[in-house]
Amino acid sequence: MTVAGYTTPWSVSAGCKVSLHISCGEPPQAVTLCRLDSDAPELADWRIEPTATPPRRYEFDQGSYLAVRKEQLRKAGPITGLGFELFLTKNESWRTIFQFGQISLCLRGCALLLEGEGRSMVVDGKVPLRTWLTILLRKKQGSTKVSVQSHDALTPHHVWQSFEEFAWNALDGDLLLGTNSDLDHPTLNAKFSAVNIETESGPIAWRFPALLETGPILSTGGNVSLKLEVINQPAFCMTSVRWDGSSFDPKLVPSHYDAVHCHDDDMGALDWPASYQIIIPANARPGVYAFQVECHGAVERIVFFISSSKPQSRLIFVVPTATYLAYADEFLPRHLYEWKCDDRGHRFIVDNNLKSLYDYHSDLSGFSICSYKKPKVTLRDDYRYPLCGCPHNLPVDLHFLRFCHNHGIELDLITDHDLHERGLELLRGYRSVITGSHPEYLSVEMESAYRQFAAGGGSIAYLGGNGFASTVAFKGDLMELRRSPLESVRTWDGVVGEQALSITNEPGGHLRSRERGEFSLVGGAISLMGFESARPFTRTAASFDPELAWLFEGVENDTFGDEGIVLGGAAGYEVDATSPHLGTSPDTIVLARANGFSESMVDDPARWYERGDGERASRRCAEMTIRHLASGSLIFSASSVAWCGALPTGQHMNDVGKITLNLLNHISTPGRAEAVPARNG
Repeated sequence: MTVAGYTTPWSVSAGCKVSLHISCGEPPQAVTLCRLDSDAPELADWRIEPTATPPRRYEFDQGSYLAVRKEQLRKAGPITGLGFELFLTKNESWRTIFQFGQISLCLRGCALLLEGEGRSMVVDGKVPLRTWLTILLRKKQGSTKVSVQSHDALTPHHVWQSFEEFAWNALDGDLLLGTNSDLDHPTLNAKFSAVNIETESGPIAWRFPALLETGPILSTGGNVSLKLEVINQPAFCMTSVRWDGSSFDPKLVPSHYDAVHCHDDDMGALDWPASYQIIIPANARPGVYAFQVECHGAVERIVFFISSSKPQSRLIFVVPTATYLAYADEFLPRHLYEWKCDDRGHRFIVDNNLKSLYDYHSDLSGFSICSYKKPKVTLRDDYRYPLCGCPHNLPVDLHFLRFCHNHGIELDLITDHDLHERGLELLRGYRSVITGSHPEYLSVEMESAYRQFAAGGGSIAYLGGNGFASTVAFKGDLMELRRSPLESVRTWDGVVGEQALSITNEPGGHLRSRERGEFSLVGGAISLMGFESARPFTRTAASFDPELAWLFEGVENDTFGDEGIVLGGAAGYEVDATSPHLGTSPDTIVLARANGFSESMVDDPARWYERGDGERASRRCAEMTIRHLASGSLIFSASSVAWCGALPTGQHMNDVGKITLNLLNHISTPGRAEAVPARNG
């Protein structure tokens, strides 16, 4: 890729400013603005202003660590000791545990080395990994004394060793934990807790809060308050040596969650300067837009969203940016995954060691937090997902929006982040809400807004699959995701004790575990996942109820959806099915099913089939549903990530298109009372 970049903000209203931050080897030949949700990218003649900082090539600063700068330390007066708790994870090369002035403690395999002033000496014994250690350094008559003590009785390790060769008087400089001042090798993979220094006026300590702190951590004790900087977004709300398993709730036992986990591939929000900016015209239509940057004869589009500020239509489409951000920059190494197509974005990701919230850190813990202030090189209108060779996420949602524009369906548009921030108030004035193809991740605030909207008489058209499933939390530009065990066969499993979100301290994982989310809201949840051919749907007997005739008006076939841009059909990639045991309401009507999926499609491991393999085989399906609510509204579920991809292009029409148009026209009609058929499919 010749250009990589991001915008701030990512979602904006008309009349506001958007800035473009890009990295490229040479100045762009042209920067224009285009709208992506029209039939073809549509150039806008809005004025783009260059800033005083022309674009250049930037590096990705990776690796998190902790720092107390020397200007801070000098306020404390002479320092006579240093201590901290340390939990070492996987480190395959030489790493620095800490550097203070001229002295460093380094890790090489299982050996600790004290280094400085041209000397290197081994600390006695092999240091245990994945065990909490307390490390102390103290001044002893001008020399340095080192103590390393394990907290695991099964892995005893206790060293108390003096090093006459290392003069404590040389300790003047930054205190760095997890790296050295040259930043010339990977940072340390480890958890840190209980950092403290000893001074002549008493101890000064830093305690990491269970709630995410985005600024410096202030010290306690002593006669001054010193700042400890947290660099490049390590994970907060991590279990420390005080965690004993008696509670999984950091709100109840915050002292059990007072550690941070640093990784050598952490990457916080980037601070590339803006090179271009634009004031969005006050009359701009809401939609999906992009800065189109031409460089070296190639073109890259850097996406952002213009959200509706007030209702101008009866329908509102919610862009699933939480899902986009979770998938953005997924690593997909070829030695682990078969690529069914090539994609320049994924090649760029591998070349630059970028990671998504689907990936593992190098120490095999999961990525749990990211910022939208980074390139999202898989978020493109021409993106093809290597695991299936098809469009995924944004291009599929664009396919739906183009279908609506081509057939006269008027939509307002917001992002799910907008919904998180403003809640139900943002939906007032709308008849119905429409989702994208894969609204998998949402905050509790989003889910509550959907639920209240439906209870108050609004309809929901859920046009995707595996949606409303897992909890995320937001803070500024950050989004956090903590996965629960068995959440997916293709992603990392979270540690049960570290499942709470650091942004809110709420439980992470599936919303269904809190009687929220997919089953109780839209009727079904993921039943199968895989990358083989999609399947068509076949109508059930219940779908022929006269009260449902409006939905199938003009539909020519009882079996439909045997074509599409996602795996060639309407039911595919990830599909949903009902489960009364897991929360599907008894008034949910199954309208159509898709069966005959390949054995390579993986079952949801969370489902239990009391009648065994026969029942499991019969439930390898996708189930399209509808539920009529007491409020007079309805909730429709397409139950498939591939559904929107099965819509026709241009002015063409097929049965999937007819059903979708019938649904959208029905739920946009004001004052229409919904009938409530009694039968279940």
